[in-house]
Amino acid sequence: MTASREVAAVEWATVSTAADLVRATQAGVPAIEVNGVVRGMPMVTLAPGVRLRGGVLEFGAKGVRLTRDNILENVTVHCPEHEAAILNDTSVADFGTLALRGVRTTGQVLLLARDAVRSGHVAVADVVVEAADVRGRVQRPHGFGVDALQGGFTLWNQQPDPAVEITAELLGVSAGSAERPVRGSGVFVGGHGDWGGTADGGTVRVSTLRTGEIHTDGGIPAGTPDLISGGVFVISGAVVDHVLNAGPVTTYGQNDMVLDNWGRVRTWTATAPVTSHGPSGIGFVNFGALGSLDVQAPITTHGTGARGFNVYDGSLERASFDSIATTGDGSVGIQVSKELPRLEVRGDLTTSGGIGLSLVRGVQVELAAMALSVKPGGRIGTATVGGRIATTGDRLTTVEIDGELGSLTVTGGIHAAGRGADAVRVGVGDVDLTGIDITATDGQSIVHRAAS
Repeated sequence: MTASREVAAVEWATVSTAADLVRATQAGVPAIEVNGVVRGMPMVTLAPGVRLRGGVLEFGAKGVRLTRDNILENVTVHCPEHEAAILNDTSVADFGTLALRGVRTTGQVLLLARDAVRSGHVAVADVVVEAADVRGRVQRPHGFGVDALQGGFTLWNQQPDPAVEITAELLGVSAGSAERPVRGSGVFVGGHGDWGGTADGGTVRVSTLRTGEIHTDGGIPAGTPDLISGGVFVISGAVVDHVLNAGPVTTYGQNDMVLDNWGRVRTWTATAPVTSHGPSGIGFVNFGALGSLDVQAPITTHGTGARGFNVYDGSLERASFDSIATTGDGSVGIQVSKELPRLEVRGDLTTSGGIGLSLVRGVQVELAAMALSVKPGGRIGTATVGGRIATTGDRLTTVEIDGELGSLTVTGGIHAAGRGADAVRVGVGDVDLTGIDITATDGQSIVHRAAS
């Protein structure tokens, strides 16, 4: 039977009032179509196998609860921003396939594996969380010295048993807008992790996570050292084949990461701008296991301590960028603390600002706004920059190598324009800088720290 014939064969019961909707859901009517705007009902639960489409549903508290093998399509669900617009019944052991197609919400989409839930699949095709506020959620994953805020769209396997696996295909999740960003994280996909952020229980296995336009503001108070949010956040316990950020991802607040990985991802690609406007934000930060990262649009950060790209922990085989530009004191362009075999920036790598506070592993520390920093214990095998590496801040260093750097190619040269600023500082070891144009307006071109 073709898909069109299957749809045509469904007999839809049309509802246009709250009483009609409640009766239909309580009776287990298999296919419900909403006509117009329906308001004034309590949370509705769809019985196993029930599908619901069309119309606008307005709730005063929670919205639509799914049980097993439910389909929501072309429906808008409005709740208070701090409530869950779509959630699942966690007393159901296997939720089968929960499908969301063409769904818009005000309020969180919250799909959890906890309590009785031990298996299920989530299929998403175009979900838009227009607004949500999840800052009050008590349950948050912890790792690397911080708690992480849940997302406007959250898929989370909280089961401690590693045998529990939830699968998903998430094709088009958008959250927030520039005028009304999600308060918290945007898209949050994760499994069970221990206090250190390591996966130690149930997993979420995702074939593809594709996001549209994302806008978030975690609303985290200034100076907070142990709380973060993310525009798109892959949490420990998530195993993802492909992440594709097909729309721009923008964060606005303190400690708001734009793209953050604690999980295991094979490939991560961003084809639209990655932008942070808040203090201590990071364009992309990796703590998990990541095969290949390719950001095909600019990473731009604004604010004190806001950085472009960090490899703090975990593993990453290859990182490629269009360009990275950071502004503000303490705004490091690229910082590597682990092994990174291959790094490529097709355009420019630039920073401005001087020395300022930035959040690092749950601690506010003082950082200088370097363009490229290889920390002790970090290693870059091959680094290629197609444009220039440049800073404009005073009393800092454009490129600082305290770890290892196998080879460096910079087509546009390395330039320090600030007062008392050096272009390159090399710690223990040696780096071949032959053929690179290196200049410092009011400092030294190359400083060998070991020699001094």
